[in-house]
Amino acid sequence: MKPTTRGTLAAVLTGVAAAVGAAVAAPAVAAETVPVPVPLDGVESALNMQTPRITGQLPVPMPGSPEGPRYVEGRLLPDRALPQLPVTAGLPGADVRTPLPHVLGDGFDHLGVGAPAADLRTLTPGLSLDTPLTAPNPDNFGLPEPKLPQVAVLTPLLQTVPGANVVMGAGA
Repeated sequence: MKPTTRGTLAAVLTGVAAAVGAAVAAPAVAAETVPVPVPLDGVESALNMQTPRITGQLPVPMPGSPEGPRYVEGRLLPDRALPQLPVTAGLPGADVRTPLPHVLGDGFDHLGVGAPAADLRTLTPGLSLDTPLTAPNPDNFGLPEPKLPQVAVLTPLLQTVPGANVVMGAGA
């Protein structure tokens, strides 16, 4: 078997083993984020050089329960006819650590970038509307009076605080 075929086969087997190990180690339902390792060990052994260590975190979105319609005095339709749906999740995270060879000497330093998964809170757009008639008026023999219709779009909401760390130090 050629060395390139062996290296490719090693990289594929390492990727499959890492995917199976991650699936067994942490179920997605119980965690807020799912770890995603990028297996480069096969490439490292095939090319006989140090490769970066890369891992990521993918958030699991969790839908919340919407607020129900609110009844307002003087309106025929409830407020927030189409309610906003809250969804909590996170921004994806990443951790990259790459070796930096010394120009003079045998050792290695490293450069790392860590961007942990950040919490994310969202609300979907909503809709509030009212009919072009008022509530029944006792002064007008119980008949409603005409008025201008009202339509309002409730704006979506997006809240998060992302962060990242860049480090450089000794060691691979």
